[in-house]
Amino acid sequence: MGACKAARMDRQLISMLAHADHPIAAPLTDESVRRLLDRAIRRGDERVLDLGCGGGAWLLRALAAHPGVTAEGVDVSERALATAGEAAAARGVRDRLVLHHHDAAEFSSTRPFDVVLSVGAAHAFGGLLPTLAAAETHLAPGGHVLVGDGYWEDTPSADAIEMLGDFADLPATVDRVVADGWTPVYGHVSTREELDDYEWSWTGSLASWALDRSREPHGAEALAAASTHRSEWLRDYRKAFGFVSLVLRRTSG
Repeated sequence: MGACKAARMDRQLISMLAHADHPIAAPLTDESVRRLLDRAIRRGDERVLDLGCGGGAWLLRALAAHPGVTAEGVDVSERALATAGEAAAARGVRDRLVLHHHDAAEFSSTRPFDVVLSVGAAHAFGGLLPTLAAAETHLAPGGHVLVGDGYWEDTPSADAIEMLGDFADLPATVDRVVADGWTPVYGHVSTREELDDYEWSWTGSLASWALDRSREPHGAEALAAASTHRSEWLRDYRKAFGFVSLVLRRTSG
């Protein structure tokens, strides 16, 4: 028991608890997710790959909406992949979903995919452009990449940059993507409501879980993590941070 008491919660568990009521791990409503997927999945029989799929929320939506789609997800979290598999079985789409326990940045596939998505996972690749480079290695000719990442809406503080990364503003972000050889064929800029709802949900879901376990060691730790995150969001980056999702095609070749 002593060892269990001393053990700290891992980041993957904290993230899973924080996303319990907002399974899309990005500031997007279900309607925004639907529109983005519909712009990327055009025929309805595509092979779809999610690099950093977490609990599989994007893939579950794609499979449910398009009975001809098959999908694969890659993630380092066994716990998240187990959740994805259980949810897929509950929705009756498990037979069309393959899950890989692997580092998304090092994953290799033998067949190309018509749609490759990686939303809110650019940190796993070292930034937005490296994420696109990784996605391209799996992409079939004429395929679509769906990517989402942060940008600065306003001048960030040094603390905000240290927490979230050194993003560009929105025009520069899109310019970088275009200069890298991609053409946006659709996009969505998360609204203030989407951004705030995501953060309130993240901190609130984690805090609720913690309050129900206030006498347990992990309860206090989770409550402190929720409080710290909420304070950092409200004080350090709420006014500066934005999020953009892009559906892209290769400009040539």
